[in-house]
Amino acid sequence: MIIVTKWFGVFLCDKEKVRKSTLFEKEPKLIAAKLALVQRGEMLPEEEQLAGKRVQVADPRLSKLGKPVVYDSSYIKPEDYGFSMELMQQVMVELGKVRTREPIRPDRHIVQAIRAIDDLNENINIMSERLHEWYGLHFPEMADYVKDAEYAQLIARHGEREDILKTIGVQLESVGAELLPEDVSVVQDLALSLAELYETKAKLEVYVQKRMEETAPNLTALLTANLGARLISLAGGLGRLATLPSSTVQLLGAEKAMFLHLRSGKAPPKHGIIFQHPAVHRAPYWQRGKVSRTLGAKATIAARVDFYKGEFIGERLKAEMEKRVEEIKQKYPEPPKKGGGREQASGERRQAHYKKRT
Repeated sequence: MIIVTKWFGVFLCDKEKVRKSTLFEKEPKLIAAKLALVQRGEMLPEEEQLAGKRVQVADPRLSKLGKPVVYDSSYIKPEDYGFSMELMQQVMVELGKVRTREPIRPDRHIVQAIRAIDDLNENINIMSERLHEWYGLHFPEMADYVKDAEYAQLIARHGEREDILKTIGVQLESVGAELLPEDVSVVQDLALSLAELYETKAKLEVYVQKRMEETAPNLTALLTANLGARLISLAGGLGRLATLPSSTVQLLGAEKAMFLHLRSGKAPPKHGIIFQHPAVHRAPYWQRGKVSRTLGAKATIAARVDFYKGEFIGERLKAEMEKRVEEIKQKYPEPPKKGGGREQASGERRQAHYKKRT
């Protein structure tokens, strides 16, 4: 006996015959609510009621009731049970409304926030370069004493070179040219806009830190909130990140280099965005592949524990990671000899791959 769920009811089938059935009420909103539960992976009361001993299921979602099998249920037609195609259309419309009104998962907010930070960084770099070039005509030495947000804030607040010199406590004779009051006013407006961008970025970073600690505490403890959020963004969500193999997590962000390797036979990348982690980018070049492989594996475990709401093991994963990094440093203290057996074998494989393609 096999349990089959259709949009209009639940059926208990034997070969190509329906033995029992529980039809849904012919009300679009009620049917849509049931289908929304199905799409979220939940079990319907009608399915539990029809389930008995030694049943099989046509949907892996019902694996708790029986063994999932492949089953052709196309012979179960809605019109045979009094359900029209017009009703199905109304149900699908209601289902779309139900799904769009569902609460947004926290990881989707994280993805949007980290992408907004990237957009802000791009705008900040462009505007900062313009401000330095413009105000540098008047006070070129200022860049040696203040940086980034403070640079923009001082110009927005004071404008005049003499006032800024008093504020930062520096005495010097600038080689910059004088600006007219209307020129200073326009530059101040530009500096104010840039200072506001810096402030917005800082607020977003605090938001990402808080959200990551709530949504993915293990990933945050292992990678930091910023890097963990970027992994989630590249994967398309915490749920998808939890399903990826560690080798894929290791290379997230290096897709172009991987495609170049597959297309031209060049050496494959050893790491993606996780290169930003200190354990990877501080390691010697010959150790980075092994360190990034270990970090990718630990990040995969952390993502899965976070997604399935497991206990906090972030500090343990971090300690295991640090221990493994020390082992790699001790085992591979020197770079491999050029022309060694491994590199030669790798070169031979690339040549064979190229010959096969051509």
